[in-house]
Amino acid sequence: MIQNTVKLTPAGLARALPKYLTVIAVCISLSGCALFGDKDKEEGSGKGPGGMGADANEKMLYDGAQRQLRGSQWDAAVQTLQALEEHFPFGNYAEQAQLELIYAYYKNYETEAAIAAADRFIRLHPQHRQVDYAYYMRGLATFTEGRGALEAFLPTDMTQRDPGMARESFSHFAQLLARYPNSIYAPDARKRMIYLRNVLARYEIHVANYYFKRGAYVAAAARGRYVVENFQKTPAVPDGLAVMVQAYKLLGKEELAEDSLQVLRENFPDHPALRQDGSFRYADGSQKGQRSWVSKLTFGLFDKPVSPSFDSRELYNSVYKEDGAAPQPN
Repeated sequence: MIQNTVKLTPAGLARALPKYLTVIAVCISLSGCALFGDKDKEEGSGKGPGGMGADANEKMLYDGAQRQLRGSQWDAAVQTLQALEEHFPFGNYAEQAQLELIYAYYKNYETEAAIAAADRFIRLHPQHRQVDYAYYMRGLATFTEGRGALEAFLPTDMTQRDPGMARESFSHFAQLLARYPNSIYAPDARKRMIYLRNVLARYEIHVANYYFKRGAYVAAAARGRYVVENFQKTPAVPDGLAVMVQAYKLLGKEELAEDSLQVLRENFPDHPALRQDGSFRYADGSQKGQRSWVSKLTFGLFDKPVSPSFDSRELYNSVYKEDGAAPQPN
């Protein structure tokens, strides 16, 4: 076989080089147009990195948040749901993500953020089919406001705290029941309202006991009367009556003291302040003229008279024991 070969002389190579350079330039130009054209097409089609669509990215974030919620990774879930809301404010999962964020805040002990998120959802979506959940979670977050994770292991007496948050929580639950009496969250809200009402009533008794220590018997009587008049059917009512009996006796208002004692006998005959014969156990040294000479000589430094104090919760209070559990929105 005869092979034909072409040999380029230096002069021929000089003449052909411009043609080769032109071909190479055109190829580079076409490949560049194709590259950038595909990218523009991808961006125009709403696709994200790797060719994944925006809807797929949104669902990926939402599914990730669900896994974090199921795994009790509250802080991570908060961040993921915040990112979802920020990048897809009008997406398919936007409203559900806002509800999930309320729940994540609550479980992460960010109660103020949970309350703010619930308020925002109620304001933006007043007709949403799950807006009752936002009302419920607002009450629940307020219910636990100021309580940390350690209280699950070291519980404290809520009745001795400032009652402001308890009143606010009661109001939030009341709004839920007024607007959505048939809500699936209504039964639990009612139980918590009973608990909160008991807390508020018991707080008044604590204040009355404090007034006894201070010798402010008029104020103590007023607190006892307030409980009896405004917190009927709460476990604090028996102690409210006992406070009135003791305070009126110390104030020398025998008729009012006897009337209160009669009501206490008839309705709560087993109250610890009553003896078997129905007489009242006045606190030792609480009445005038009963201070010992040691107490008088030392101006009350030694042998202090025992101040009246009433707390019969163990006898009358079948407390609704809340466990802090909150349902996740459906």
